[in-house]
Amino acid sequence: MSSKSERRAANAVVAEYHEAELASLVARVGVAVDGFRAGELDAFDVDRVLFQYSRAAKELWKFCNLGHVEIAARMIREQPLHDWWERGAPRER
Repeated sequence: MSSKSERRAANAVVAEYHEAELASLVARVGVAVDGFRAGELDAFDVDRVLFQYSRAAKELWKFCNLGHVEIAARMIREQPLHDWWERGAPRER
């Protein structure tokens, strides 16, 4: 069992990671919206990006908020993690 200070440190690692990864996902949405405003993308293209963003953000949230925070923090520190954008990609039929 971990101490309060270890748990706080793990929470900080996970929160920082979650914010950074979420910012990366939001940036992709921004690029799509800018492309739409510039006439480079149509509404359906942006909708696909929004759909993928939603799925990716949910997967990221699950990783950061379900289970033991100490395990998630260790994974963040020690392992290359998922490409959350790709995790949100629609499944091919």
